[in-house]
Amino acid sequence: MSPVSKFRETATVGCVWQNRGIAGRLGNSKAHEKPASRLCPQTENSLRRFAFPSRLFARAFTLMELLLVIALVATLAALLLPAINRSKEVARGAACLSNLHQIGISLQLYVQESHNRLPFMRDKNLQGTNDLQSPDMVLSNYLGNLNVLRCPSDQQHVFEATGSSYSWNSLLNGQDADHLSAFGLSFAPHQIPLMFDKDKFHSARGQKKEVNYLYADGHLKNLLTIEGTIQKPP
Repeated sequence: MSPVSKFRETATVGCVWQNRGIAGRLGNSKAHEKPASRLCPQTENSLRRFAFPSRLFARAFTLMELLLVIALVATLAALLLPAINRSKEVARGAACLSNLHQIGISLQLYVQESHNRLPFMRDKNLQGTNDLQSPDMVLSNYLGNLNVLRCPSDQQHVFEATGSSYSWNSLLNGQDADHLSAFGLSFAPHQIPLMFDKDKFHSARGQKKEVNYLYADGHLKNLLTIEGTIQKPP
């Protein structure tokens, strides 16, 4: 006899005696003649709790099913993570372009106060002293908040080391904002960049879109169309 059947038989006998005791107190003699046809509610609840572990065991996952679920979850994660990373980079790239737009406005303010001349400045050199001030010092009064010089995708902490995630095209130092030249060639303002990311911060967007640029006419691009017009810092 199984433990559940044995428990049911014992519980039935207990209920019969319980009913007889109640009937005796109430003076009902018929309760002594016929046993109870079903379990009392208290006993049914106890029996249900007693049998629950076996039902739970029957519904449990097997090891093979569990491994299969884990493999499916890992596959879905591998497929979704690149798309999620690209979506995050799109948001950071938009914030970077917004920063460059504000830098462009600060440069326009500087030019208006400097007889249409671009500033003299050079990126901070970590290996020696600078002969010119860096952009974070020259433009500090026009930016309002120096965090504008921090690219949201700057994971290399270039901003903390140099004061700016963006590099200044020092070939244009002191030039007339309407007549720009580099390497003996003349360029229209929309053809030559003023500032750009110091590194390929936005490589998650794909080739030729790793760097954002601010052009002399104020427009923004993430693809340099004219090569050789940027002097890299030493």
